[in-house]
Amino acid sequence: MPAPLRLRLDGDALVQNWRTLDRMSGTAACGAAVKANGYGLGAVEVARQLANGGCRDFFVSNWQEAAELAPLGLTVSVLHGVREEDMPAAAAGFARPVLNTATQVARWKAAGGGACDVMVDTGMNRLGVSADDIAEGLLDGLSIETLMSHLACADEDVPMNAVQRDRFAALAGTTTAKRMSLANSAGIALDGYAFDLTRPGLALYGGVPRADLNAAIRPVVTIEAQILQRRRVEAGKTVGYNATWTAQADTAVAIVNLGYADGYFRGYSDRGTAWADGQRLGVIGRVSMDLVAVSVDAMPSLTEGDWIGFDTDLPQAAAVSGMSQYELLTALGGRFARHWR
Repeated sequence: MPAPLRLRLDGDALVQNWRTLDRMSGTAACGAAVKANGYGLGAVEVARQLANGGCRDFFVSNWQEAAELAPLGLTVSVLHGVREEDMPAAAAGFARPVLNTATQVARWKAAGGGACDVMVDTGMNRLGVSADDIAEGLLDGLSIETLMSHLACADEDVPMNAVQRDRFAALAGTTTAKRMSLANSAGIALDGYAFDLTRPGLALYGGVPRADLNAAIRPVVTIEAQILQRRRVEAGKTVGYNATWTAQADTAVAIVNLGYADGYFRGYSDRGTAWADGQRLGVIGRVSMDLVAVSVDAMPSLTEGDWIGFDTDLPQAAAVSGMSQYELLTALGGRFARHWR
């Protein structure tokens, strides 16, 4: 059935963002994080378009995500490593594990090893083996494609960035790794963090993790939803749950098929922005699970069945909603039809 809400997805912008980040990566290869269903856009189509654009390294969180990409025949790394129950999938060979713990390393060796990646913790204290583990021989005998770490604060100019970079650089030559990888989207904008392979995520999809990337990154996603009803709200009347908005004058209001179940969060209540034919329209009242109200006095022609767009500028939308750009993307729900152009 035709969906009453959709994502307009700009494949050219997606590929151009990757190519921009690839150029910024210098001599390093540039991969792509396509975890969380391609940051909400649809992992299979995102990966297909990026592969056609030249990307050769892809990163997902778990083996279920990797299996979805398997028919594409890509080089995929599974960031969360390999549990015991993941071993049959890992043995199938459609992706490499990124080993994160001594237990995972032992499990991989016991199964015969094979090509793998390894995460080392350089200060984030999230996932990864330690530099001491490496010095004590934990990784001896492994066939490591990529040794990687992850920056905790690359979106800020703080001393911790250089500390992590230097700790990671000190590991060069201490393992059998063919490549070293540290920089995420924000890290690509820092000087001297690219190593051999970069792993952008957010910026591919139109997010801007650092202000100095703002001019380089193009928006990829536009939310659009259909008007279900146009109504006149008289002065003094309220709209929505808890009556948080009161009409100061008679107001034309469109009730739109979109809500927080779709990832259009309550933080947009009385603050969000909709657009129709270049005209800015304000969200009024509280965003509910499946519906949002928009003031449409400025657009007398809008009527039931028409489509309007919402908050396409991710940094601005994050500031308005109180959510991070990552949350706004990855929360885009399954009720959206996804249309690529």
